[in-house]
Amino acid sequence: MKVVLLAGGFGTRISEESQFKPKPMIEIGEMPILWHIMKCYTAYGYNEFVICAGYMQHVIKEWFADYFLHTSDITFDFTHGNEMIVHQKHAEPWKVTIVDTGLHTMTGGRIKRIQPFIGNEPFMLTYGDGVCDVNISKLVAFHQSHGKLATLTSVMLEQQKGVLDIGGDNAVHLFREKNVNDGAPINAGFMVLQPEVFNLLENDQTVFERDPLQKLAAKNQLMSYSHKGFWQCMDTKREKDMLEKLWESGNAPWKVW
Repeated sequence: MKVVLLAGGFGTRISEESQFKPKPMIEIGEMPILWHIMKCYTAYGYNEFVICAGYMQHVIKEWFADYFLHTSDITFDFTHGNEMIVHQKHAEPWKVTIVDTGLHTMTGGRIKRIQPFIGNEPFMLTYGDGVCDVNISKLVAFHQSHGKLATLTSVMLEQQKGVLDIGGDNAVHLFREKNVNDGAPINAGFMVLQPEVFNLLENDQTVFERDPLQKLAAKNQLMSYSHKGFWQCMDTKREKDMLEKLWESGNAPWKVW
């Protein structure tokens, strides 16, 4: 089963770094967050990836083209015809297809554009800016067990502020600090989809999270795999710094490899 990664957006909310590179290429522990996500899938035996690129797509292509330079020791011998010798090559068992899905294409349009690389097969899909310790094997087994067209992974988004109970007279009758029960389940990505989902994607302006997912839900074809563990997106510099701190601590929850 192939893994599709959405990696084409502008990343405007983390423009401090995305002005220089696509958000999925922003580094955590000196490696792009895209690499971290791919390593998570590899830990469960999924090694074939299709990357939906867009904004600064050449950066993603160049990084993978030079991946062995990033992970190996190299000798450049200019005395023998510019010979390059690779020492202790550490290559991932990956097959990576990078597709330029357009600069302004919406998420559904990007998925539609990579359909020729998927064919008539189920596939996995996630966003290129969020890490998670979800058990991919259990996620796939859950999807296969219910027979529906789509499964998404849901996590609880915790309430960030204190909770108020306000009466009709605008008086605050109760104040308490937030707890996990005040949150709401959100789509964390890490989806499994049947190829029929492509039929719901019309053109480049299709937003996958709107009409397609809404139609799947209305037809009772969308299931939720509830994940109680770690999940974190990297929308802001503060979130990037938090992930960096977790990685440096040696206890990054998403490091399942």
